[in-house]
Amino acid sequence: MKRRDLERKLRIAGCYLKREGSSHALWINPKTGVTEAVPRHAEIKEPLTKRILKNLNAE
Repeated sequence: MKRRDLERKLRIAGCYLKREGSSHALWINPKTGVTEAVPRHAEIKEPLTKRILKNLNAE
């Protein structure tokens, strides 16, 4: 999945970007307080995408 598509799904679910790092971006779900690292690659593999969405309750 493209990173921008994943970020779009996260924003729709109410998550927001906490900060940018050199290799990862930290996203937070304000409802649960969970923070998850999203790699800054153009393409993110499907198992990692599913884990990020599940951890942030954005499925």
